[in-house]
Amino acid sequence: MKKILIIGGAGYIGSVITDKLLSSGYKVRNLDNLLFNNEFSIKKYLNSENYDFFQGDLCSNKDLQKAIVGITDVIILAGIVGDPLSKKYPRETDQINEKGLINCLNFLSNQNLDKVIFVSTCSNYGVINDDEIADENYKLGPISLYAKSKVNIENFILSKKGEFNFSPVILRFSTAFGLSPRMRFDLTLNEFTLELFNGKELEVYEPNTWRPYCHVNDFSEIIFKILNAKKEDVAFEVFNIGSDKNNATKSMIVNMIKKFIPNSKIKIVNKTADRRNYRVSFKKINNLFQHNYILIEDGIKEIISALELKQYFD
Repeated sequence: MKKILIIGGAGYIGSVITDKLLSSGYKVRNLDNLLFNNEFSIKKYLNSENYDFFQGDLCSNKDLQKAIVGITDVIILAGIVGDPLSKKYPRETDQINEKGLINCLNFLSNQNLDKVIFVSTCSNYGVINDDEIADENYKLGPISLYAKSKVNIENFILSKKGEFNFSPVILRFSTAFGLSPRMRFDLTLNEFTLELFNGKELEVYEPNTWRPYCHVNDFSEIIFKILNAKKEDVAFEVFNIGSDKNNATKSMIVNMIKKFIPNSKIKIVNKTADRRNYRVSFKKINNLFQHNYILIEDGIKEIISALELKQYFD
């Protein structure tokens, strides 16, 4: 039986992946330093005989040594996540997202593992022309410290072909949306829906910039499939994760939300420090796995339903 170590498994995406793997009969261990006091997100798993939790840090070999015992595969989610946080904490981003992860990957190389999945980001593409669509071979142009650190780790992994004794897989995630035990309302689609549901005026910066979006449940499904894939199909490969149907501008998202909240108050702001603009091709991953992705509009309906039931408060 596979036993999966999720580094950073108590977070927004990690808690959903945990649920998927446990429900699929896998054993799961979570290593997380609970930096954001998010232990509530794992409480429901603590009574499961297939789950255990270690509070610890990916930068600590001592913590990694304790967490790796009996593990077959590793999913790396941990780090200073997102552009705003990495900009606010540049020193910590360097220590964790680069130096810490390089140390972690080198440590894992000696542990007789099957696959190590590194979660990267489509933000690595930076700014591309509206008439272009980025596949995995498109030239990277990271703008933020967060994306630059992801690109550096990708390059480090790819440079270790023939040296790492595990099969690394790099997944460039789209911008996440959807419900999670550790809910985040600072992500574009989730935030827009919450603000307009609460009757607030929503300021939309650079409404015509493109991004790809993907539901957290879809991330967990794809990771499950990667864990079960043949090594020769995924080892040292980079995959954009998401659906071509979920490439959207902020303006398009707002218009979808207005279908369900017609009296929405919108203020358009055409200037921002965030210049990212990229549409992404997901042909490579979707040629490997057949999967029906949750559409943006369905994600909006899901969030509105949860808010109506008062499942989340902000």
